[in-house]
Amino acid sequence: MTLLVTGSAGHLGEGLMRTLRARGIQARGVDIAHSPWTDRVGSIVDRGFVDRCMDGVTGVLHTATLHKPHVATHPAQAFIDTNVGGTLRLLESACAHGVGAFVFTSTTSVSGDALVPADGAPEDLCRLAQRNHGLPVVVLRTSRFFPEPDDDPARRAGIEDANLKANELLYRRVDLQDVVDAHLLALARAPSLGFERLIVSATTPFLREDATALRHAAADVVARRVPGASAAYEAAGWTLPAAIDRVYDNARARALLGWMPRHGFTDALARLREGRSIGSALAHAVGIKGYHGDAWRDGVYPVTACKDAS
Repeated sequence: MTLLVTGSAGHLGEGLMRTLRARGIQARGVDIAHSPWTDRVGSIVDRGFVDRCMDGVTGVLHTATLHKPHVATHPAQAFIDTNVGGTLRLLESACAHGVGAFVFTSTTSVSGDALVPADGAPEDLCRLAQRNHGLPVVVLRTSRFFPEPDDDPARRAGIEDANLKANELLYRRVDLQDVVDAHLLALARAPSLGFERLIVSATTPFLREDATALRHAAADVVARRVPGASAAYEAAGWTLPAAIDRVYDNARARALLGWMPRHGFTDALARLREGRSIGSALAHAVGIKGYHGDAWRDGVYPVTACKDAS
């Protein structure tokens, strides 16, 4: 068995490669960037490169993408070429080589401005590959797992980064180790699932009936749903969120994949009480990567074109 991991120099790609190699599973990492976890350097837009990489592969974990950190630094065509064209190249090659399963890393942001993907978007290409060619595909819509500071200066102001990330585990963040586990389970379950779209986020303590109260009294809801959270936060000098506007529910992913995320808000609370940093060993091992190798006035990546001249 040989697995192909695209984006192997990135956070998730490295996490997958570290885990697969540790388990003795043959894995082929590909990326446009050199790294200790990249076996072949090249672009997924290059059909010849993709076909060469796909030879002998039994499963694909496709994490390579341009995303929010690249919006202000890359033209729209680059997003189309990589996210759509590159995904199409991989799907076509996987079908031609008789690959047994394909996992595509998407994002919960698909559920934000667009409740369903636009026609021709990568998720639609995945569905067509399964419908027309029988390639088992699971799309995993992951919530935030990058360790970099938040891109919004207003959100960063006045709150410790670990506090902010722990808060997000309540509703829109997930630990890297749990994302890796979900991907490997999805690869194993894909043949029986055929095609699925699943949300990968930390398990929320909230219920549907909490939605209205979360918008204006989130701290009160947390205190009710997670006994002891308020006291632990007070002791640490941390702040619970005042308002939460959306909550990602991972119930279907847990049910269909047999996935059990271990590093959610409850784990963060336990680590806070014990004076340990939040997050899994894998998340800490991969660490902060940055995105561009440049300094930016507003943080680790620009929201608008604002490169620091210094």
